Amino acid sequence: MRDPPKQQSNSKLPRRASSSSHLADKLRKHSTWVLLLLWFALSLYLFLFPTPPPASPLPLRLQHRAAAAITPLRIYVYDLPSRFNRDWVAADPRCSRHLFAAEVALHEALLGSSSFSSAEDADLFFVPVYVSCNFSTANGFPSLSHARGLLADAVELVRSQMPYWNRSGGADHVFVASHDFGACFHPMEDVAIADGIPEFLKRSILLQTFGVQGTHVCQEADHVVIPPHVPPEVALELPEPEKSQRDIFAFFRGKMEVHPKNISGRFYSKKVRTELLQKYGRNRKFYLKRKRYGNYRSEMARSLFCLCPLGWAPWSPRLVESVLLGCIPVIIADNIRLPFPSVLQWSDISLQVAEKDVASLEMVLDHVVATNLTIIQKNLWDPAKRKALVFNRPMEEGDATWQVLRELEILRDRSQRRHVRSWR
Repeated sequence: MRDPPKQQSNSKLPRRASSSSHLADKLRKHSTWVLLLLWFALSLYLFLFPTPPPASPLPLRLQHRAAAAITPLRIYVYDLPSRFNRDWVAADPRCSRHLFAAEVALHEALLGSSSFSSAEDADLFFVPVYVSCNFSTANGFPSLSHARGLLADAVELVRSQMPYWNRSGGADHVFVASHDFGACFHPMEDVAIADGIPEFLKRSILLQTFGVQGTHVCQEADHVVIPPHVPPEVALELPEPEKSQRDIFAFFRGKMEVHPKNISGRFYSKKVRTELLQKYGRNRKFYLKRKRYGNYRSEMARSLFCLCPLGWAPWSPRLVESVLLGCIPVIIADNIRLPFPSVLQWSDISLQVAEKDVASLEMVLDHVVATNLTIIQKNLWDPAKRKALVFNRPMEEGDATWQVLRELEILRDRSQRRHVRSWR
C-alpha cells in the first residue's frame, strides 16, 4: 500500500488560488466595517425615532362581547353561615317585607334565578349580609348599630376561606346597602357623613337606595341606585291604574311634625313636611293625614298626585308605591338620584318640585291638570314601569332584580374598559 501524497505548502499553490484567498481576506475586512456602519446607523435611528410598542390585545372576554349582543352576567352567591342572613328572617318575618328588605329580596331572587355555581368563572360575587333586620325593641324600627361589625365579619370570613376576594381586593364583590344613607350605615346624614363608607367596602360594588346628584361621602364607591322594597303583591292587590276612580287630588299620609326639631336636635325632612301641613292642612284639595292607616294604599289608588317629600333621607317607599298604584309621584327632595333612569324616564312619569317651592305646589299641580295630565298618566300606567320596580322571587325579565343585573353589566364593562386603557 502506498502512503498518501504529502500536502503541498501554500507557497506552492497555483497563482490563481492565491489571488482568490487574498480577495476573500479583503472582503471580510470590508464586510466588518460595513456591518459596523449599519449597526451604528440603526442604533442612531432607533434612538432618535423609537418604535411605539404594539397595541395590547383586548382580553378574550371583551373580544367575544364585541361579537355578541348580550353576554349573561355570571354572579356567584356566597353560601354564608345563617347568622349573616337566614337567622334574621327566622327571628322576625318583617325582615323580608319592610322598606329596607331589598337585601333579602335580591338574595332570594338571585338564588332562585341563577343556575351558575362555578366561582372560578364568575364575573361578580354576591355577599348576602342582612344588616337592616336588627329591629330595635325600644321603637320597633331597624337598628344599624351592628351593621359594620357584621359586614366586617363576613368580609373576614370570605377573605380567609376563599381566594376570590384577595384576587381583586373585593372590587368584584357586591353588597346591598338598603338603609337611609346607603353604605354609610346611619340614619342621620351628618353622622353618616362623619362615619363614611367602611374602608373594607370602598373597592366593592354597592347596591344602595340612597343616591344624589353630585358628590357625596356615602356614594364614594362603585354603586347602583336601587328602589326601596315594596312587596310584589302591591302591584296586583288593587284594580289596574287606568280603572281606578281618582277622587283625591293630592295625597300624603305619614310623619308631619308640627315642631320638626325633634329630640335628636335635627329638623326632620328639612321642615318640608311641616310646611306642607301648615300650608295645605286645611285645603280641601289636599288629603294630608298624620296617623298611620294599614290600608293607606287604597287611598293612594284613589289619588291623582301622591306627595313624596324627603324624610331623613331623600328617598321614600312612596316613590315605588305611587308608580305601582298609578298615582303621579310628586317628588320633593332636591338633587335626588332615582333608580333605573334609562328605563323609567322619571321626567315622563313624575313631577319634581324644589324644596323651596312647596308654597307654590298647588299652582304647579293645577297647571299639570290643565296641560299634560293625560300624557303623564299614559306614561305612568305602562306595565313595564311597574314591573321595573318590583323584586320578584324568582326574578322575572324586566323586574327590579333584572334591572340591577343590567346596571351591574354596565359597571363591569366600564371597569374593564378602564383596565384596558391603564394596561395600554
